[in-house]
Amino acid sequence: MRWFVLCALCLAVPAVAVESRFYFSGDGMLELHHAYFNEVLAVRYRDAAGHYDPDALRRIEHFFRSRSDGKQGTVSLRLIELLDYVQDRYHPKRLTLISGYRSPEFNQSLRDDGRRVAQASMHTEGLAADVQPAGLNLRKLWTALRAEQFGGAGLYQGDGFVHLDTGRPRFWEAATSGVDQNLAKENAKLFARTEYDRYASLAGATIRLHSVTALPIRIQRTAHLGGAALEVAPRDASVRADGDCWLFDTPAPTYELTIATPLPPTAARQPIRLATCAPRLGATPDEVLTNPISLWSSNPQADQHR
Repeated sequence: MRWFVLCALCLAVPAVAVESRFYFSGDGMLELHHAYFNEVLAVRYRDAAGHYDPDALRRIEHFFRSRSDGKQGTVSLRLIELLDYVQDRYHPKRLTLISGYRSPEFNQSLRDDGRRVAQASMHTEGLAADVQPAGLNLRKLWTALRAEQFGGAGLYQGDGFVHLDTGRPRFWEAATSGVDQNLAKENAKLFARTEYDRYASLAGATIRLHSVTALPIRIQRTAHLGGAALEVAPRDASVRADGDCWLFDTPAPTYELTIATPLPPTAARQPIRLATCAPRLGATPDEVLTNPISLWSSNPQADQHR
C-alpha cells in the first residue's frame, strides 16, 4: 500500500518544461488565421522537452508562403517563438497573419506598385510577420513590445496591424518607417543572428548574416564573445579565404558562418562581434553584432521572460 501511495504521488507531480533556447518564447503551440488564404493554422511545433517537430515547421512555412506566387522560404525559429510569445503573453482573441514570407519577386512587385515596402525587407528572409491581434489596443501592444526590446516592431494603426521582426530592437510608425529611403543600401543595415539565444557550447553554432545588399563582404576569421576569441568558417565551401578574412563575393540564398571553438557562453547575455575587413564596400560597418547569447543551463526554473 505504501508503495502504491508513493507512486501515485509521483504521477501527480506535473512535468516541468526545460529552459527555452530563446529569451522570448511561447508554449510551443501556435494558432494563426490567414487574411488572404482563408486558412487556419493550429500546430504544436515544439514539445515540452524543447524538440522541434519538422513536419509542424513545414506546415508553418507553407502557411507563411508568399501570397502572390505561392513560393515558400524558411521561417526562422526565432520568429515562430516570438509570435507564440506574443500570443501567450498578450492573449489576442485571434492572431491573423497579413504578410509572412515574401519571395524577392513578390516584394519587388509590391515596390513597383508603389506600396510602402522595404527593398531589403526582412519578410524576404523569413524574419518578419505583419499580424492583426484582434481585441488588443495596437498602440498599447506596440508600447509594451518597445519596453521588452525583443526586436523590431512597427505600428500601422491605420491599417490595423503591427509588424514584428527578429532584427535589432527598433520601433517606428507608418509615417516614420523610412521604407522609401532604402536605408539598407550598400549593407548599411547589415546584422547577424545565431539560430538560438542560449547554448551549452558554441562549437558548431551557426551565425547568419542578414540585410546583405551588396557584395563583396569580408569577415575576419576570428570573432569575439566578450574577451574570448572564436574561430569562424563559412558553411559554403566555395567561400574562399582572403588573408585573415573570409570573402563572400557570390550571391547566395544565405550567408552563414559556423563556430569552430568549443566555448560555453557565460551566464551574462552578450553578442558575438564579427569584424569586417577592408576594403569595405559602401556602408558596410566595421563590426557586425549578433543577438545577445548566454549559457543554456537546461534549468527548468530559469527565467524565460514570461
